[in-house]
Formats: sequence, C-alpha cells, structure tokens
Amino acid sequence: MPEIDLDDFQTTLRVRPLTPADHEAIVRLHDVAFPGMTTWTPEELAEIVAAFPEGQLGVEVDGRLVASSFSLVVDVDEYGAGHVYDDVAGDDLAENHDPDGDSLYGIEVVVDPTYRGMRIGRRLYEERKALVRRLNLKRIVIGGRLPGYHRVSDEMTAQEYVERVQARDLVEPVLTFQLANGFAIKRVVPGYLPDDAESEGYGVMMEWVNLHYAPDPAERTRSTFPVRVAAVQYPVRTIESFDDFARQVEFFVDAAAGYRADFVLFPEIFTLQLLSYLPRARRGAAVRQLAALAPDYLDLFHDLALKYNVNVIGGSTYAEEDDGVYNVAYLFRRDGSIEKQEKLHVTPNERRWWGVRPGSGVRVFDTDRGRVAISICYDVEFPEVARIAAAKGAQILFVPFCTDNRQGYLRVRLCAQARAIENQMYVVTAGVTGLIPDVDNMDVNYAQSGVFTPSDFPFARDGVAAECEPNVEALVIADVDLELTRRNRLVGTVRPWTDRRPDLYEIVEKTPTAPPPMPDPVRTDHVPTG
Repeated sequence: MPEIDLDDFQTTLRVRPLTPADHEAIVRLHDVAFPGMTTWTPEELAEIVAAFPEGQLGVEVDGRLVASSFSLVVDVDEYGAGHVYDDVAGDDLAENHDPDGDSLYGIEVVVDPTYRGMRIGRRLYEERKALVRRLNLKRIVIGGRLPGYHRVSDEMTAQEYVERVQARDLVEPVLTFQLANGFAIKRVVPGYLPDDAESEGYGVMMEWVNLHYAPDPAERTRSTFPVRVAAVQYPVRTIESFDDFARQVEFFVDAAAGYRADFVLFPEIFTLQLLSYLPRARRGAAVRQLAALAPDYLDLFHDLALKYNVNVIGGSTYAEEDDGVYNVAYLFRRDGSIEKQEKLHVTPNERRWWGVRPGSGVRVFDTDRGRVAISICYDVEFPEVARIAAAKGAQILFVPFCTDNRQGYLRVRLCAQARAIENQMYVVTAGVTGLIPDVDNMDVNYAQSGVFTPSDFPFARDGVAAECEPNVEALVIADVDLELTRRNRLVGTVRPWTDRRPDLYEIVEKTPTAPPPMPDPVRTDHVPTG
C-alpha cells in the first residue's frame, strides 16, 4: 500500500494584511462575488493600505486570495447617526481614516462564493475584533446590506423586515450572520446604499462593543464638534394670505442659512398668525381651520429645509387627529425627512381655550449634527422630560415657546437653564413677540430667545451662549460644541448627569393610559400658554 501523503489532504489558510500587489486578485474577487460592483483602483488600494495597513485584511487558501476586508478608524459621531455609506467611503477614503478616532468602521467584506462554507467571514470579523482590542477602540460599526428585502418590499417596510429577521420569522443570511457575530442593530438607514437594488437602498447600522475598552484620561481627545444653532424671535403681525406667512418664514430660514446654521428653531404655535386672514370663528372651529392648513405648513418647511440645506424645527402648530387636536412640533431635516414631537403637558389655558389633548412619548432624533430632542414650552418646566431625553442620547434640547408676559417667559427661561445644568446639555429657546389683535389668545406676546449652556469653566460665564433683546424681531445665533458637553459630563467641576444616584431614585418612561374625554373649548380670560 502506497504511503499516504498528508499534503494531499491539507489546506493552507491564513489571514494576512493586504498589499498593493493584491489589486488584480481583489478585482477578481469583486467580479465573482458582486458582478458589476465598482471596484478599487490601484491608486485607491495603495492609499488605503498606506494610511491604515492593519485594517486591510485578506484570506489566502493554498496561496489564493479568496476574501478581502477593508476598514478605517473614525469618530462616528462626526458623521452623525443618519450618515450614509458615501459619507465615510466617498472619494477621500484614505483621508477619512482618523488615527485618533474611537471606532473601527467596516467598509467592505468580500468572500469568493466557492469558499463560503469555510467560515472565512467569521475569521475576518474575529480579526477585526482583535484589532479593536489591540488599538483600544470602543466598537466596530458596520452598515449591513439587506439583499433579500427586494423580494418582500411591497409587503412590508424595511424596519418591519429587519424586525422579522431578528425574530427569525424570515431568513436574511447577511443580517443573520452579523447578529451571530455579536453585532447589535442600531437603526435602519434609508439611502445608505443608494445603488444597492437588492436592498432597495437601505442599510442596517450595526455595532459590536469592545468590552475591554479602557478610556485613558490622558489620551488626546477630539478638540471640537461645533454645531451652529439659530433661534427665531418671531414677530406676529396681521397677514393677508398663507403666502405672506411663507415669505416671512422664508426670510428667517434664508438668513439662518446665510450664517451656515445647522439648525434653525421657530417658536411654539406661531402659526396662529394664520388665523389673522381667516374668517373669525369660535375657538373649536378656529383651531380646526388652522389644523386644515397643516399640509401647506408641512410642504413649506420641508421645501425650505431642502432648499437652504438647514435642519428646521418648525416651532409647533395645532394638528388634528382622529381623537382630537394636538400641539405638535416638527423636525424638518435637510435630507428631506420629517419627524414630530407632541406636546406632553397641556396648560390649563390650552385645554380650556382650544381643547388641546396631551401627547405621549419623549422622542430623540438623530441628525447629521448630533442627537436632538424637542420640549414644547410648558414641557421644559417638567425636569423628567429632559432627563429622559438626555438618557436617550439627546445633546441639544430645542424649546419653542409662546408666553404673553415676563412671568411666563421667566418660567420657560429659568427652567431651560436648569435643564442645561442638570443634564449637561445645550438648550435653545425661541419665542413669539409682537401684538396681533385679530387673533384671540395670541394678541399679546413676550419673548427673549436664547441659547443656554451648562454652568462650568468651558462655557459662557453666565451659562448663556447667546441671547437677543426682549420683544424685538431677531435671529439669535450661537456655536455650541458637543465635544465640550461630552467631556464636561466626564471631568466637569461637578457632574450632575454622571453623579445621579440610581440606587436612590430613577425616572421611568411609561406608556400613558387613554386620556379622559376633553370638554368643549370655552372662553376664558387671556392667560399664559406656557
């Protein structure tokens, strides 16, 4: 019997760094794994290997390159929670590598289909995890594909599809593989991969957390994360048409965009100005007249956010739903998406005069310049709301308000400053000014809009980043630095956010019970709305 040659039964598999000499093999991999996919040029490969050689990995089987993996170190917060693939992996990929970043960002993993039964993808992910531990990074972030979604997109949303895959009701090999490798789903991002027809453009942001991460206080941190905010102190006056209102609003958005603001905030229920040109009606009928204009309001602000490339918090307006009228603030992102936050605490005056119902749920919104929340006027006077928003990651709290006298304004302003201090966050307020005799319950207004900070050495001496004069038509603008508040929570003179005592007390958000029936609006004397 001939001697058995063990070499006939062995396979040599090794994970190694990629080099510029691998370019042809990488192009071949792309051709067999993702036909038609745009591949790397020799120059791009050389640049990324030179910038971050440890992050570019290949797998060889018997000397043949059968898989490749590319990644960068970045500071994910700089790109915002709603970023898309091209924001990180665009034309300047190598330049986007930030050695001082805190996260490994997975750009691409490609495996030759012939070798997919050898757990090669798992090996690459394990190498990435080892690299993250070695570099003491916080996490790995990836944007996963949904190649099976196009088959069921007419039956369910992408979010529902992901939830069904998580529940194992559906099979999606890519997502299932990443979940099995310890990645957690953070969000579904529309337009993340606009050219991916199978995923219909959607991507799933996922994260693997390095439990061995050890923050080093002496380590050089990012010096700044500037965000420019603008608050409109809006003058109400009698108008003749919706077009008059639109021109007045566009002026302020245009001005804020001219100063390159990232956000512009309008006041609470400033849309009551629209009632000045509508036929005079009883309270219940008047508020429904205003609610009927909600589609025009939404179109206006949506178009302005896109046209001027600025995120707009469109104050608030009354909107009618099946069970009544709500005071609703809308966030119009500059990418065209819209979110909303209902007013949670309704003042006695709103309840009696307009029959407004209280909303439910504290929402926090991802934007391209950080995470934000909205507290409509009276809501800022309840510290639990801002605390819940901060716990959900809010870095800036926007407070549209409407008050008729200095006492009402001070309630909002002093509470806004308290929320900034106790949560170590920024708070931006915008109010209504002017007299408008033709509109009941908004005839007299008092405001002084501002931008408030925590009270500590890195910030303004009095905790006021910017503030306009009271009761004048104005646009107040300030630069705030999200890196300062992040560091202040860690190493501030005092740390009211970090030093809370959850062993003694906690704040828990609940699902509210159904509210009682609202009485019909009745006339009352003019009293403050916030």
